[in-house]
Amino acid sequence: MEFQQLLIGIFERVSQTLEKALDGLTQDELNYLPNPDCNSIAWLAWHLTRVQDSAISNLMGKEQCWIAEKWCSKFSRNPDPNDRGVGHSSEDVSSFKSPDSKTLLDYYCAVFKHTKEYISKLSTAELGREIDNLRFPKVGLYLTAITNDNLQHVGQIAYLRGMLKGKGWYGA
Repeated sequence: MEFQQLLIGIFERVSQTLEKALDGLTQDELNYLPNPDCNSIAWLAWHLTRVQDSAISNLMGKEQCWIAEKWCSKFSRNPDPNDRGVGHSSEDVSSFKSPDSKTLLDYYCAVFKHTKEYISKLSTAELGREIDNLRFPKVGLYLTAITNDNLQHVGQIAYLRGMLKGKGWYGA
């Protein structure tokens, strides 16, 4: 197995888990906050997608799907490329109201399409390329951070889904 297949497989797993976790949720369930200082399923799904969109678009040297494909309007938000949820306060999170689960998943799928395109052409040399990022100064480190972020957040989404629906929602 090539490393590109491994990375694409990780993001595919995020997509599959996200699809199952969002399936059939109502607006109230998507926007449910377990307490005022927690994130909702909808906010987490939006945030993990925004982080992936921002990072991959940056690595590709392209405009984010958020802006280029007008996803911001489907979320009733401004086309701010820095609006990714990073640094959001509890008030910002609680005021976030999501579109339906299909729109959340469709946005992830649009971003994942770009992610697959980028990763499928990724070379070993590109992994070592230095980038303008203080915390993750090389492409490989940046991709590791993105996958870590996505896996953590999709796990949080799955946990919240379990809180709402109980055991067995994920299947065998």
